[in-house]
Amino acid sequence: MSALELQNLTRRFGPTTAVDEVSLKIAPGELISLLGPSGSGKSTVLRMIGGFETASAGRILIEGRDMTPLPPERRPTGMVFQSHALWPHMTVAGNIGFGLRLRRLNRDEIRRKVDEVLALVGLAGFGERSPAKLSGGQQQRVALARSLVLEPKVLLLDEPFASLDQHLREHLRDEVREIQRRLGITMIFVTHGQDEALAIADRIAVMRAGRLEQIGRPEQIYRRPESEFVAGFIGQISFFDIEIRGGQANFGGLPLTLPLPDGPARLAIRPEDLALTPAPDGITPAARVTRVTDFGSHLSVDLMLADGNRLKAQAPAGQPLDEGARLIPKPRRVSVYRDGRLAFVTPDAPLAGGMPPPEPLPDMLGTLLSAAR
Repeated sequence: MSALELQNLTRRFGPTTAVDEVSLKIAPGELISLLGPSGSGKSTVLRMIGGFETASAGRILIEGRDMTPLPPERRPTGMVFQSHALWPHMTVAGNIGFGLRLRRLNRDEIRRKVDEVLALVGLAGFGERSPAKLSGGQQQRVALARSLVLEPKVLLLDEPFASLDQHLREHLRDEVREIQRRLGITMIFVTHGQDEALAIADRIAVMRAGRLEQIGRPEQIYRRPESEFVAGFIGQISFFDIEIRGGQANFGGLPLTLPLPDGPARLAIRPEDLALTPAPDGITPAARVTRVTDFGSHLSVDLMLADGNRLKAQAPAGQPLDEGARLIPKPRRVSVYRDGRLAFVTPDAPLAGGMPPPEPLPDMLGTLLSAAR
């Protein structure tokens, strides 16, 4: 049985559809990240699961029970908001134990549970402090502890680290992942940060304009984006309009073999999927280096192709590259899109000697490639 199941979940605000028939199954103990740009509907989905928004249509099932008509206090969920929303007149222990008091637990039981969860989030001994005397990261830990102490079946986090600096955000992200694994709790983490989603999630659900664009493991989302939108939203990527004729296309003046039917397409290449070699004198076409940025672990290289198109590439740290250098960029892996959807992708393990053969694709894509051959 799924820990959580969304069945055609929809939310309308007048004529505007904020969430459009979202269906999703989440396994027990799984951490799912809802990822998308602002306005994509991800936070609205989370609020409907928690009962803070009313679904216009569809159902929300937790362990097979329909939660759709129930108010937040009757759902086995906990929610951590972007704002800490701590009671300033209560101590840390008072904030964390507030929900337990509403459940009429005795004082000793409340104290025991509060002490346990404070230790879990790394705040043992902080119970009598005022929230105003805590740092932003510590306040967010209190907000997390306040939800965890209620022992929810599903924990919901709505961009909880958005107001924190990068270093602290990464640190707390890793802590949350460790707590989630230790407790085995089902968790949904909303973010618009792709790095955060890739680092923390078992699976990522990418949303756009209220609909799910793609659901998969982080490596699937990154290496096999099923639409141009997902490819452009996750990581760096360069797109090129190409024309395929007889299985051949032109990439910056260089020939590229693509086993697809004739017609226009969009070529997508990630920076790390390009091999850069110096162009011998007199060899054209070649790409010209317009900028090199040293990130310590690698070099980010901006290239101008012979046809005027620009391209992002990546080179090893320490490699001598200067602006104006002439290089030949050889794609080791590409994706091709038609009508915004994936039509062809090369395998993850390129073969020596050139572009690898196509991997079999499911359904209509596989039929299309077979026909092309």
